[in-house]
This record gives sequence, C-alpha cells and structure tokens, in this order.
Amino acid sequence: MCSATDSYDIALAASETDICESMFDGDPADSNCQSKLDFTLGLAFKDYTISRNPFEYEFSNIDMTMKRRVPKNEDYFTLFDFSAKWDPVPTMLCQNHTSIVNGFMGQTTSFDKNLIKANVLIMGEFKAKNEARYIHGELGKGTWTYYGGHDPEDYRHLVGDPKTELKLYPNSPGYRLILNNILFPAAKKKKMKT
Repeated sequence: MCSATDSYDIALAASETDICESMFDGDPADSNCQSKLDFTLGLAFKDYTISRNPFEYEFSNIDMTMKRRVPKNEDYFTLFDFSAKWDPVPTMLCQNHTSIVNGFMGQTTSFDKNLIKANVLIMGEFKAKNEARYIHGELGKGTWTYYGGHDPEDYRHLVGDPKTELKLYPNSPGYRLILNNILFPAAKKKKMKT
C-alpha cells in the first residue's frame, strides 16, 4: 500500500541505472536515467515518467494524488464483481460486504490507468477519474496485489498522526481488502474425487 506500490515498481525498472540524486547515495543520478528505465522488469506499470525533483513529494506520474481533485464526500471506488467459478483468486481478494469503498489518501493514492500494463487485473477503480485503486497480477508461481492509499479509516493520514484504533472499525470495507490479502495465501483447493 501507499508509497510501496509505485516505488517498488520503479526500483525494479531502475535496477540497471542510477536514479538517485547525490543527497541519497553520494553521487548524481544518471542524466539519461528516464530513457534507461526497463519497464519490463516492473510488475504493474509502464511508460511512466519518474520525478527527478528531490523536493517533490512524489516518485512518478503513476500516482493520481495531485491530479485527482476529488472532494472527500465524493471520493470512493468500486470493486469489480468476479465469478468464483472462473476467477477464484480475484473473487477472494474482492470479497466484501459492499462493492463501493470509501476513498482515502496516501503518498500514492491511486494509479493512472493509462500507465498500467495490459496483463494487470484492475479489481477496483474510480472510473470518473480514470484511476485504479486495487490491482493484481502474477509473477512466476506467485501473485502480487497493489492497493492505493495509506489507511482506509483515516482519510488523510499525516506523518505524526496517532495510529488508528482498528477495533473501532470492525466492518471496514477498506480494511477487509487488506485482510483478504493476508488470508489469501491460506486458501487451498480441496482435492476432488474423480
């Protein structure tokens, strides 16, 4: 969640080039680092532009936080409805008591759908702003899931804010998506008699 999503993908794409300025690693970034990014190494995103400004609180143009301009009372996203028979994994990951989840901010709030690879499954979106909030994919024999935002029950969680008391939100649809991802690896297919 939050900044781990796009920063992880960017780190993978930049594994063969220096994108860090001298204050981070002692030497300047490669002046051609943008053109040297290998998007095939990342999991979810393509064709994005990294932020080279160390004073900007952003990694790239993947994140929609500064572009979206959505009032809090209109901020939500919709989960897709998958068939348990044909799509068991996304069905488990989207299992919830509602298909509409209140939005919440983070260092990375949501993902620009134009920058998501074609093989990535979008499981939750805010269609009006062309942004994805909840995406999933496969890597080798495993899977990964990215969920935009920081804390589903603290709309704009800031550094230094007190932690959220989870017991106050036993039916939070946003927390349920997190829990689905924690419990998902425990789900096993039963052997069928033939």
